[in-house]
Amino acid sequence: MALIPADRQRQIIALIAQDGVVQVQDLSERFNVSVLTIRRDLDFLAEQGFIERTHGGATLRRSLPIEPSYAQKSLEYPVEKQAIAAKVVSLIEEGDTLFINSGSTTFEVIRALRDHKVTIVTNNIDAAWVANDDAQFRLILVGGLYRTRSHSVSGGLAYPIIDQIFANKAIIGVDGFSLSAGLTTPVVEEAETTRQMIERTVGQVIVVATSNKIGVLSNFTTVEADHVDLLVTDKEAINLLSSEELQEKGIELIIAQ
Repeated sequence: MALIPADRQRQIIALIAQDGVVQVQDLSERFNVSVLTIRRDLDFLAEQGFIERTHGGATLRRSLPIEPSYAQKSLEYPVEKQAIAAKVVSLIEEGDTLFINSGSTTFEVIRALRDHKVTIVTNNIDAAWVANDDAQFRLILVGGLYRTRSHSVSGGLAYPIIDQIFANKAIIGVDGFSLSAGLTTPVVEEAETTRQMIERTVGQVIVVATSNKIGVLSNFTTVEADHVDLLVTDKEAINLLSSEELQEKGIELIIAQ
């Protein structure tokens, strides 16, 4: 006897919770329904916020209610972050003014830019020790409340500085990236500061995110996904993203290897 859609969808959620990821074709065969039916099920579950659509399937939407410490984040995916940084630097032109927000991946971008003649505007405090006598970039640090957990400053005191600048590009690190929920973070001040950077960018908004950030949902929205022009990530993210939905949002995917 065929399952009603609600029962099938509950079983799909259970399978995703068990296996981490499911594929449309496998579900079609398992439930003996068409691929189109399974896609409708997954689209419905994604709209309800239970899952995140991927390339050819779905994964369980993961939550990040508490901000990880900077020390913890800096130890994760070091090779991938360096590759992402190198790829981003190849997109930068001499003379660019860049908004770069806080985070361990964006810090790798700042380090990779030390020999480039650009202006970096950032709330990432660790940028200061990269800007030594040999660094070619100019550094503008925005003000704000210093947060040791993120090695950053953010909040209302940063706004007057950011409001005086139009950047050619914004390079944005995230705690969570979701096509349906957009860019999210567990800290409201970080969301507000990053949002203001994006609003003051007249060129491309480039999101840098390792694959463990894809499909993650945190408490505060920075911007919707359609504000993003480029997503630079590692190869593990390929199976976590729907290329069709990326195209619908106008996002170009770049895999750093």
